[in-house]
Amino acid sequence: MKTVGIIGGIGPESTIEYYRGIIAVYRERQTDGSYPSIILNSINLTVLVNLITANELGKTADHLVNQLQPLARGGADFGVIAAGTPHIVFDQVHARSPIPLISIVEATCDAAARLNLKKIALFGTRFTMQGSFYQSVFAKAGITLVVPEADEQAYIHDKYMNDLVHGIILPETRGRLLTILDKMKERDGVEALILGGTELSLIIKDAEHNGLPILDTTKIHVERIVAELLS
Repeated sequence: MKTVGIIGGIGPESTIEYYRGIIAVYRERQTDGSYPSIILNSINLTVLVNLITANELGKTADHLVNQLQPLARGGADFGVIAAGTPHIVFDQVHARSPIPLISIVEATCDAAARLNLKKIALFGTRFTMQGSFYQSVFAKAGITLVVPEADEQAYIHDKYMNDLVHGIILPETRGRLLTILDKMKERDGVEALILGGTELSLIIKDAEHNGLPILDTTKIHVERIVAELLS
């Protein structure tokens, strides 16, 4: 049996969903009653957010590489970063990682390609929506990503960092997020939505909204992780 090493805690609420999800999907596919082998390194969210906010991307990559070392020493066969935003430095981290890594962005792109989607809305933190790391991966697959307008981005980022990360799930927040998606469907012609931050799957659990598929990156990542565990 393979062992997955997880850099978690960024944020804690979605890390819990990763743990639950990996166990549930693994046990669905592995019918011998066994459980997956998981090593978790739950790191300090504040340290990482401060580095990314200061645009210290080199130090961000250094920090994540350092946090992968205990997972490798513990016997992890491969690793994942259980959050979307830190993938802003995924390429740099992957190149220096002591163990193979599975990208949440690449896994999501594969899922979108299987659905033959060509134009998709992207929600996430400000760093994700304004960054190029999602865009560059999807562009290679011929998929265009569309981000919300500036005021909509500000709202999503604020609710993400000040509510969702702390487990505060409000119906009015969910309603506003889906209203933004409806506007993007009409305004931009998007065909689907990517929940580009793993905390977003805590508040939007629907598989679709008004005919638009919703790509839950946490679930997609978990599926890829379990496939690797069982490979």
